[in-house]
Amino acid sequence: MSAARRPDGRLALGLTLSLGLLALALLSQFWTPWSTTELAVADRLRPPSPSHWLGTDHLGRDLLSLLMQGAATSLGVALAAVAGGALAGVPLGLWAAARGGWVDELIMRANDLVFAFPSLLLAILTTTWLGPGALNAILAIAVFNVPVFARVTRGGALALGSREFLLAARVAGKGALRISLEHVLPNLAGLLLVQLSVQLSMGLLAETGLSYMGLGAQPPQPSWGRMLADAQTLSALAPTLALFPGLAIVLAVLGFNLLGDGLRDRFDPRRQETRA
Repeated sequence: MSAARRPDGRLALGLTLSLGLLALALLSQFWTPWSTTELAVADRLRPPSPSHWLGTDHLGRDLLSLLMQGAATSLGVALAAVAGGALAGVPLGLWAAARGGWVDELIMRANDLVFAFPSLLLAILTTTWLGPGALNAILAIAVFNVPVFARVTRGGALALGSREFLLAARVAGKGALRISLEHVLPNLAGLLLVQLSVQLSMGLLAETGLSYMGLGAQPPQPSWGRMLADAQTLSALAPTLALFPGLAIVLAVLGFNLLGDGLRDRFDPRRQETRA
């Protein structure tokens, strides 16, 4: 019984952390305890207090406010990049599975070419070439997500290829495009949802890594990665400068990974049979 309940616990915890991050990011667009653009040098490096719950940074800005708006930046970049990768990769995967032959071979070899480079290295090369900024970071992270979704979609579509409902659709005279949209894609929704959750955690890590190196969102736009970079030289004087953004990154990545694990178990037919 405990084994059957464990996936539900992971799903609930992952959903709670993910929705909490999303709520924090949305709230920051309307309200933060303090302004993140006004400097108060006299209040620099203050420890946590009733007026500044998490303290202040080296410019006197409120850390909680920076974390809230940094969540919007980091999550926004990760969401846009993963969504862009999915919007391009899923149709490519469906096309490769439906057409086969040289089309499938061409798409898969192009995917292998992208996979030949580590994801973060590819993102660094892309943003170095295009220049730093949130939009270029989105494009850089999306580039690696395209082959991920293409490969997952193609594999799932090929696994469904011999199912009876697809054979019946072919006998009924439906074309490859119509079959892919009406029958294959809906049956891959669970698989793609799981992959989205996993890629969100990786996209968040990539965004914070780029921002840490100065290639992501640029000042005065707050970012968790830039907060870590700013805290690096002040860790001896104010260790909480790195503690809080680091903890936020850990909780966000943990939330998306737990969400992906819980969704995978929920959509896994073998897990459903075990529960029954």
